[in-house]
Amino acid sequence: MALDAETFDALIDTVRRFVAERLRPLEAQVEADDAIPADIVDAMKGMGLFGLSIAEDYGGLGLTMEEEVRVAIELGRTTPAFRSAFGTNVGIGSQGLVMAGTPEQKAAWLPRIASGEVVTSFALTEPDVGSDSGAVRARAVRDGDVYRLSGTKRYITNADRADLFTVMARTGDDPGARGVSAFLVPRNLPGVSVGEPEKKMGQKGAKVADVHFDDVAVPVANRLGAEGAGFKIAMRVLDRGRLHIAAVCVGVAERLIADSVAYALERKQFGKPIGEHQLIQAMIADSKTEALAARALVLDAADRKDRGEDVVLESAAAKYFASEMVGRVADRAVQIYGGAGYVADHGIERLYRDVRLFRIYEGTSQIQQLIIARETMKRGG
Repeated sequence: MALDAETFDALIDTVRRFVAERLRPLEAQVEADDAIPADIVDAMKGMGLFGLSIAEDYGGLGLTMEEEVRVAIELGRTTPAFRSAFGTNVGIGSQGLVMAGTPEQKAAWLPRIASGEVVTSFALTEPDVGSDSGAVRARAVRDGDVYRLSGTKRYITNADRADLFTVMARTGDDPGARGVSAFLVPRNLPGVSVGEPEKKMGQKGAKVADVHFDDVAVPVANRLGAEGAGFKIAMRVLDRGRLHIAAVCVGVAERLIADSVAYALERKQFGKPIGEHQLIQAMIADSKTEALAARALVLDAADRKDRGEDVVLESAAAKYFASEMVGRVADRAVQIYGGAGYVADHGIERLYRDVRLFRIYEGTSQIQQLIIARETMKRGG
């Protein structure tokens, strides 16, 4: 159920001020330290950011999809690593449980996820399995009232801090998607281990790492949904997550445009501000138009989802367009800043590196194209 307008406006204002006053001044520090300060994480918990998408009955804010993407746009106006600190709790790390969990599973985990006491991760990708999500090789073999889980997951966001993994593993003989099941796997189970965080191109402060499962005894009670339902659960989770990521892309683009405009009005060449030169104006115009289009696409898809419509196509289109769009906007921002955009002082080169990931995770742009084409043909146009 949507918040009343006054309460939601207050939430947006609080998030906007938090981003401007607390987060943006720390961007260079987060880049240098490759870590989010503990007091910032505590502040995020206090604001309820870990429970944006979790129902109020379980201690969350229970935002609608439209409300969530509007918050995500605000959070996009700073280094994406800040959002990633709680992003898995809001999205892919919790939504399998929200969508397919039993009342007992939800009661056991959701209140602690919403408060930030428990950090979640979504474990689907493997060393040889990325875009082909139905080809997972991790295996869970039924042994009485437990499953014996073995396998390795790769590039798992927040794995270094996660207390609970939603793991996709093969339980049946079917080699395709129908043989995949979903499990809630606590980090403290014997046989679970996490590798060292990867060194990445961007989004410093947001860690990804391998997770290894060595004959882990996972209780049958921890399975999400029926055997063989894991792939469908994963796809539903990703459909929702793509809208959130698309909204973050819009926020980053709006930040880059605002910074570019401010610089163009201040920086002078040939005796006048570079913002008065028409080729600079053309880049600003292109970026603004694309950002507005992406915002409209995201908000429309979120509204459709809140109305109960099938938004597989719309979510893929929003993620595809917004993630590609923000890459172009970041590239133009570097060009507008010139040499100043290439060095670290203004943070433009950092955001240029940060946004590159958006075209890869939660489904590459190429996977989004396949989904869009498939769904368009299924609908007849």
